[in-house]
Amino acid sequence: MSKKEQPIIVGLDIGTTKVVAIAGRKNEFGKVEILGLGRADSAGVSHGVVMNIEQCIRSIEQAIERCILSNSNLEIKEVYVGIAGQHIKSLQTRGDRVRGNVESEIGKEDIELLVRDQYKTYIPAGDQIIDIIPQDFTVDSTSYVVDPIGMSGVKIGANFHIITGDRNAIRNIKRCVDKSSLITRDLVLQPLASAAAVMNDEDLEAGVAIVDIGGGTTDMAVFYDGMLKHTAVIPYAGVNITNDIRNGLGVLRAQAEQMKVQFGTALAEEANGNAYITIPGLRGLPPKEISVKNLAHIIQARMQEILEYVVYHLKQIDLDKRLYGGIILTGGGAQLKHITQLTEFVTGMGARIGYPNEHLAGGHSEALMNPMYSTCIGLILRGYHDFENGKMRFTGEGGNFMHVVVAEPKPEIVAPPESSLPVEDEVLESEEQVEKYKQKNRNRNENVKRLFDGLKGKFMKIFEDVEDEEIG
Repeated sequence: MSKKEQPIIVGLDIGTTKVVAIAGRKNEFGKVEILGLGRADSAGVSHGVVMNIEQCIRSIEQAIERCILSNSNLEIKEVYVGIAGQHIKSLQTRGDRVRGNVESEIGKEDIELLVRDQYKTYIPAGDQIIDIIPQDFTVDSTSYVVDPIGMSGVKIGANFHIITGDRNAIRNIKRCVDKSSLITRDLVLQPLASAAAVMNDEDLEAGVAIVDIGGGTTDMAVFYDGMLKHTAVIPYAGVNITNDIRNGLGVLRAQAEQMKVQFGTALAEEANGNAYITIPGLRGLPPKEISVKNLAHIIQARMQEILEYVVYHLKQIDLDKRLYGGIILTGGGAQLKHITQLTEFVTGMGARIGYPNEHLAGGHSEALMNPMYSTCIGLILRGYHDFENGKMRFTGEGGNFMHVVVAEPKPEIVAPPESSLPVEDEVLESEEQVEKYKQKNRNRNENVKRLFDGLKGKFMKIFEDVEDEEIG
C-alpha cells in the first residue's frame, strides 16, 4: 500500500501533567512518520483519574488544536485514547472447559467460550472487567500450548491475566473525549501502548519489565516467555516528587517542578555538595539558598519508593530474578538524571531508557525522541494493528480523519535535530537492500501484532451494554 493510501492515526494521551495528541502515518518501510504533534498542560486529572470534566475537556481541545496547527492539512475526528489511573488493577485466574464434540478440532469458538467463562470471575463491586488476556493453554495433559487451534483434545484450559478498572472512572475519560467533539476509536491500557513503542523482538524473548513513570502514576507491564505476564499501576510518580520538593524545601509548586527538571538527580551521591540554587524571595522576603544535594536526597527517597513497588510486583509473580532483558524505563520521569543507576541499585537488574524511536521513521525533531511520548506512539501502533487486521474499514475517501490525504509537514514545523538520539538510518542503494530493510521492519511490526493480538477483549465493550447518563 502506498504512503498516501495509508490512514492517519491519532493517539491521545490524557495524563496528570500533560495531554498529548500525535498524528502519524506508516511509510512504505512500515515506520511511523509523524504528521502532527500537539501538547497542552493537563488540568482536572489527578493520578490518571478525571476530577474535573470541564478542565479536562479544555486540555484535550488545546492539545488537538495545537496538533492541527502544526499541520494545517490535518483533520482530526477519531482518536485512540490511553487509559491508566490508580483504579486499574489486575489478577491471575485459571479456567478449564470440557469440550462437547471431542471428535472435532479445537477452534476459535472453543477459545471464545473459555474466555467468556472468565467474565464470571468475582471482582469488587463498582469495578469492571476491561480485558481478559490468555497467557498459555493446556490441552488435556499437554501444558504451555501457545496456540491450541487445530489440535485435538477433550479438555482445554488456560491461565488468564484479567485487567479491571472502576467503571465510572473509565466512563468519565470517554465522556471528556466525546465532549471534545472527538470519537473514541478505542481505549488502550497505557503500559501496553508504551510497551509496544519501546520493545523489540529480543526484549520480548528475554523477558522485560516496562516501567512507565508518568506524572500521576507509574505503569508496569511485565513480559516473559514472549507473553504478557503482569500489569500494575503504582499510584506514585512525578507529581509526588514535585510535592515532596515543595513541602520539604518550602517553595512554590512551579519552582519545585522547575528545580526537579533543571537540577534534579535520582542519585544523591552524584549531586554536587557545593552547588546551591537561589530562589527569589516572596513579596520582599530575602532570597532562599537551596542545596542541590538536599534536592537530590528528596528525589531519591521518592524514586526509591516507586522502584521498591516495582520489585514488590515482580516478586509477586516470581520474576524478580528471571527477566534477562531487565527493566525498560519510559515516560516523562525516565528523563531524571541517573535514574538507570538507581533502578539497577534498587532492583538488582539491568536498566535502560526506552525511547519510542523503535518504530519511528528517521528525520524527526529531537523533541519526538522523548520517552514521554512512548504512550502516544504506542496508541498509533494499536490503530495500525486494528487497520491491518480488518478491524477498521478504510475507503480512501472523505468522512473522517482516517481518510484524509495529508500533506507532508512544513519544514519549519519538524525541524532537523541539532543532536538527535540514535535513530536507525540505512543507505538504500539497491533493490535488494530496500527489500531487506522492508523485511526487517515487517519482523518488527510482527512483534507489535503479537502484543496486541493477545488482547481478546476491547475496552469499548464497557460502553456497549451500559447507557451513558449525562454528567453535569
